[in-house]
Amino acid sequence: MCGYQGWHNTPTDGSERGWTHLGKRGVLAPGSCNFDLWPDVSEYKKTYKTDFKLADSTSAYIYSSADESTTDLHFKWMKQYGIDGVFMQRFVGEIKRPQGKIHFDKVLSQAMTASKKYDRAICVMYDLSGMRPGDEEVLLKDMYEITVKYDLFSAKASPTYLHHNGKPLVTIWGVGFNDRRAYGLKEAEIIVNTLKSKGFSIMLGVPTYWREFGNDTEKDPRLHDLIKKCDIVMPWFVGRYNETSFENFKSLVPKDIEWCKTNKVDYAPLVFSGFSWRNMNGPKATQIPRNKGSFLWKQVVNSIEAGAEMLYVAMFDEIDEGTAIYKVTNNPPVGASAFVTYEGLPSDFYLRLVGEAGKWIHGKKGYSAELPFKIK
Repeated sequence: MCGYQGWHNTPTDGSERGWTHLGKRGVLAPGSCNFDLWPDVSEYKKTYKTDFKLADSTSAYIYSSADESTTDLHFKWMKQYGIDGVFMQRFVGEIKRPQGKIHFDKVLSQAMTASKKYDRAICVMYDLSGMRPGDEEVLLKDMYEITVKYDLFSAKASPTYLHHNGKPLVTIWGVGFNDRRAYGLKEAEIIVNTLKSKGFSIMLGVPTYWREFGNDTEKDPRLHDLIKKCDIVMPWFVGRYNETSFENFKSLVPKDIEWCKTNKVDYAPLVFSGFSWRNMNGPKATQIPRNKGSFLWKQVVNSIEAGAEMLYVAMFDEIDEGTAIYKVTNNPPVGASAFVTYEGLPSDFYLRLVGEAGKWIHGKKGYSAELPFKIK
């Protein structure tokens, strides 16, 4: 399963959100850009002209997540490449504002339709970033509305909505971090207890070092108590290591799995293909090379060989932080903004690679530390 942002907008897509998650301070132009990977838009039915120019001086185009054809194409790719489905991100800081809620409701509706069309799993995932005390009621009201609208407890009405332990699953991400968030474990516990009482299974997104209360984690034993109430725990690994430093990190996953088995909680390790946010944060910002797929595959191998029974792939369409696995061009615009590419690999390379990881975790034999297909 992949994370799915669905948050890219253009000024003329009808959302009235401008260049959301594309431009910097509302402006998308060379030198004013918020993302590091330029999508391959050759298959999109609807695209939007930008002020960027390609090497041949023609205009560069971008898509909008607000268009139903965009969501449909993304789910078509999931089906084509064997990706099981996606966790639909809903940012509490966005949905508590009318325009944000309208947009994310629209994208979710499009995704629910596409998930049925292409028989892909779908799950609501709340990102608590930007939440403040009291906003837990915003989240719970939103989830109630979604439950009623899509009749999530009915297999007939929502046949592709993801279930775990026999119950519809909801993911709550951003619990236990020690980076001075306005909300805390109190609000998270209210959310978990309420959703559990309504009959949902819960996946909890926590810091990397949640088990040992390490350097990114709030040192409060209540975090472990809360995790034990949930059905799945998913730690956030993005940006924590590169291919070299991963050698010192990879023992964390089997130790996490051991803790989870002891405490009867399922475990979803995260893997990511690379990282880059220099257009957002400047040329000295962190960049983690993809190394033509070997970085991602090493994480997949480590997780599955450690006994993982599920994988969370970050992310399907996250071009802001450069973790996207969908189709990206190797010929991005030229000029003041510098873009990362797939190092000359086919634009569908990471879709194929994640699809192979899915086959392996579903029981197909014959995989090893070597990439599952040759790079041409």
